[in-house]
Amino acid sequence: MVIDFSSFYDFPRDFDKLFGTIMRPSVVGKGVLGHPAINIHEDETSIIVRAELPGLNIADVDVTLGDKTLVIKGERKDENKGNYIRRERNFGPFERVVRINVAIDREGVFAAMKNGLLEVVLPKAEEAKPKKIA
Repeated sequence: MVIDFSSFYDFPRDFDKLFGTIMRPSVVGKGVLGHPAINIHEDETSIIVRAELPGLNIADVDVTLGDKTLVIKGERKDENKGNYIRRERNFGPFERVVRINVAIDREGVFAAMKNGLLEVVLPKAEEAKPKKIA
C-alpha cells in the first residue's frame, strides 16, 4: 500500500500563494476577484479583446482607450433578495486593464456585445503593421 503525502507537503506553499493573491493591495477592495474573463489575440491588422459579461448590456459597461491601456469597467448587480444556497457568480464593481504595446488607429476602434460577450477591436495604426521588405 502506497500513501501519497505530496499534496500535504505542497499545501503551505499553495496556501501562501492563494493568500498572497487575495491580499495584494491591488486586489483588496476593488472587486478584482470577480473580474470578467478575457481573451486577447492579434493578427496582422488588429488586436481583439473579448470579455465575458453575462447578464450585462453594452450600456452597463464603460470601455475606455487610453494611451497604452484599454479599461473595461462595470458593475454586476445582484438581483436576488433571498438567502443563497450556493453563490458562484460574483457581483459588484469590476475593472480590467489591458496593456496595449502597439500604436492603435483610434478612429477605427469598434466595440460590440452579443449574448454577454463583449468584443473590442483595436485596429493597428499603419506604422505598427508589419511591412514586407523586398
